[in-house]
Amino acid sequence: MREQAAGRPELRGDCARCFGLCCAALPFTASADFAVDKAAGTPCGHLRPDHRCGIHDRLRQEGFSGCTVYDCFGAGQRVSQVTFGGRDWRGAPPERARRMFDVFPVVRQLHELLWYLTEALALPAARPVHDDMRRALAETERLALGSPEELAALDVGAHRRTVDVLLLRASELTR
Repeated sequence: MREQAAGRPELRGDCARCFGLCCAALPFTASADFAVDKAAGTPCGHLRPDHRCGIHDRLRQEGFSGCTVYDCFGAGQRVSQVTFGGRDWRGAPPERARRMFDVFPVVRQLHELLWYLTEALALPAARPVHDDMRRALAETERLALGSPEELAALDVGAHRRTVDVLLLRASELTR
């Protein structure tokens, strides 16, 4: 089966259009995946001023294999270019940077749901729930376009639970 979400470039990470949000907003803990601890909202020490990774070509060798498998599902460029209108967190008032870092994981979860719903809509056996999934897809897209304030207030977990019911049903119908 061809990946349906592959036809939706907005659901693929585009680092050139992002402000390094995965490298600044998210925390990580020293482990097999990350060489050091890093708090949420603290830029990685390898993040360059141009928002690119200074060790990208040797992430695994430097102990950052977790970075090589992370997928933001396009949330980075959405938050950078759409939600915040291309305004960078560097040199911004601390509140804007904090808000950007707060909404990035929310949009990432919404984009992941968009990916799964798009894929599930391509499953012929799941046709009985396609209408409900199309409605969930439209609602998830609407939520992802929210303002920084709306996204920060969103109970993304509740929305995920609603969508999960449909995705589980699609899975059951397909098996």
